[in-house]
Amino acid sequence: MRAGLAFALMLSAAPVAAQSITTSDGPENVSLTVYRASGRGEAPINANWPQGYALVTETRTVSIPAGESLIRFEGVAEGMFPESAIVTGLPKGVREKNRDARLLSPSGLVDAYLKREVMLTRTNKATGKTREQRAIITAGPSGGVVLQTDEGYEALRCTGLPERMQYGGLPQNLSAKPTLSIITQSDAPVTVKLTLTYMASGFDWQANYVAQAKPVSGAATGKGKIDFFAWLTLANGGNQSFVNANTMAIAGEPNRVARGAQPRPTGGALHLSCWPMQRTHQVPFRPGYYPDAPPPPAPMYEMASPVAALGAEDLIVTGSRRKADQLAPVAVVVAEQENVGDLKLYRIPEPVTVNAKGQKQVAMIVKPDTAFDRLYTANVDDADGGEGQSRPMTILFRGENSKEKGLGLPMPSGQVMLFEDSDYGPLLAGQSTLNDRAIGDEIEMAIGQSSDVRYAVSRISETGKRQRYRVDVTNARNEPVNVEIEIPYELRGKPSQVVKVDGMPTWKATIAANGEATLYYELKLEN
Repeated sequence: MRAGLAFALMLSAAPVAAQSITTSDGPENVSLTVYRASGRGEAPINANWPQGYALVTETRTVSIPAGESLIRFEGVAEGMFPESAIVTGLPKGVREKNRDARLLSPSGLVDAYLKREVMLTRTNKATGKTREQRAIITAGPSGGVVLQTDEGYEALRCTGLPERMQYGGLPQNLSAKPTLSIITQSDAPVTVKLTLTYMASGFDWQANYVAQAKPVSGAATGKGKIDFFAWLTLANGGNQSFVNANTMAIAGEPNRVARGAQPRPTGGALHLSCWPMQRTHQVPFRPGYYPDAPPPPAPMYEMASPVAALGAEDLIVTGSRRKADQLAPVAVVVAEQENVGDLKLYRIPEPVTVNAKGQKQVAMIVKPDTAFDRLYTANVDDADGGEGQSRPMTILFRGENSKEKGLGLPMPSGQVMLFEDSDYGPLLAGQSTLNDRAIGDEIEMAIGQSSDVRYAVSRISETGKRQRYRVDVTNARNEPVNVEIEIPYELRGKPSQVVKVDGMPTWKATIAANGEATLYYELKLEN
């Protein structure tokens, strides 16, 4: 019993081994696979915080001492999903993971020192002398910082004197970069190459198409060629850059289980405001100065050039040259399309840098001289309530996604800017939206309305069993045009000029230059 007691006392007196801390400042190699925001539709990328996500894979070399170690992976993506992090290459795996989301910054320091003491240093403007005073931060940092001193409560930098705060030390839970830390064990000192893989929010991508229509001389009515060019636009909304990353984009929507909103790392600058001491009429109005004033609305960006103006702070275009008379650049680097199950992957063939708070554009599709038909379309329902009123018809470019027509490749959804040749060079004719198109699908791009090709619908008679209508089309152009007008009703008889297109009765006609045409049709009425 005495020997057992002595052994127990020796165990209790044995020192506990200190935990070693190893910091990895950044990755040696990184791969970035970006997924589009689900359900974004035709809306542009959210420049402030993109709603898509990315799979990040990093390679880091770390020296681990013997015993228990805390390894800190600094510089991970701001929107990291900590539960998705996988670390491979450790001798005995991972025992514990922690996501450090409080960043070292002016506001982060104030938040960390709430209800704690700081040293306040003030400088007298008249004498230049400084005075130090102890203070306790009682509120902050949102909307201002309130201090408690021997003289009472006051707001930081509202006395009119230059002042600054000094902190007693750096809180352990603040880091300069978003950090993932893990706890692991090793029997001996070892240097290992680790692979860190995780999902992160704050990313997105989209296709931006530039199409230049080129009419073919002597071709049949409405036949023409379009030079198709597409940019792969990647967006990174976080504060971390990915340097020389092997970058890919995934087209399609993988099934993703909904998850709760994740807190983004805290930190940033201090935004301090003081209520002026003058009377109201003595204070000049400055929009956005007062804390309660709503921020001005964000500017609306229009696509004013083939490079989409998406409102990002930083837009970088990779690998392109442009001819003087050609809108689409001559691509030097083009993303390569591959299949991943039922999804499509676009791989940038060389490493690129995706900057923090920035966007990157790389050539994605280069298809000159694709065959398209130019049509003018309408629906008789669009003229409802305007008996005999002339209305413009929609300009539509229609083609087929096939190799025979010059395409024949998957085309992700995106915005299309279509230019047409003129005596002054290519000019913007209109914008459209292209939905995801598989090989063999029909492609339609409605780019606006024509003031030259117009139609009017008039009801000319009605009885208890039928209604009779008339459609007039006029063409003020100097060349013939093809028109298609949908009639979404059950017709009496079979008008020779009306055919069914996808089950819809449609009047197809070619209108001569500066000519006109008329169609009569009757509708069946229910008894």
